[in-house]
Amino acid sequence: MWSGPRNISTAMMRSWGARPDTAVCDEPLYAHYLLKTGREHPGREEVIARHETDWRKVVEFLLGPVPGGKTIFYQKHMAHHLLSGMTIDWVDGLTNCFLIRDPREMILSLSKVLPDPALEETGLPQQWALFERARNRTGRTPPVVDAKDVLMDPRGTLAALCVRLGVPFTEAMLRWEPGPRPTDGVWGPHWYEAVYRSTGFEPYRERSEPTPAHLERLLADCRDIYQRLYEHRIT
Repeated sequence: MWSGPRNISTAMMRSWGARPDTAVCDEPLYAHYLLKTGREHPGREEVIARHETDWRKVVEFLLGPVPGGKTIFYQKHMAHHLLSGMTIDWVDGLTNCFLIRDPREMILSLSKVLPDPALEETGLPQQWALFERARNRTGRTPPVVDAKDVLMDPRGTLAALCVRLGVPFTEAMLRWEPGPRPTDGVWGPHWYEAVYRSTGFEPYRERSEPTPAHLERLLADCRDIYQRLYEHRIT
């Protein structure tokens, strides 16, 4: 599942992790991203120290046996963690799906942690490139899920996604126990406070505050890419 930041991506990981047949992993390329970019994210040094920084070793893990002998391997990826210099042909060995969110809501949330994010840090350009790659290679439109649709109708949206993926939907995807998980990245305490408290998808609430003036151009660029993906979303 290729996402950008602040896209309910961790709640989606919780949802799939609640399935008895599914193993999950949490942003496995994050440590490599932080090491190579030098970005000052919360908990940076601990992430680099505790997680694999060699992207080639990460890829071996992602394409290897499903952990725990499970039949489904749900991989929560941030699309902007794919950096220049990394080959991406390995993604062709995955079933690639895309999680998007209205850019205004995403930017409002992201800017609380990264006050002046760049377009590349939203993951949207990388999502579009991956989407086009998967579509051109397979001749089929990859599954796209919008965060608002999930929050408005978790059962219906997740059931439709499962149909597209050829796996059975289960009610277990709608509820989970609160708190951290061993599969969470060590960055969890910096980013996952709301998810730690959650036991399911929270009802959708529209954000009413205005976009900061210095992020208006970023919002326009994000909307252009978001709309291209939104046209293909599962309904």
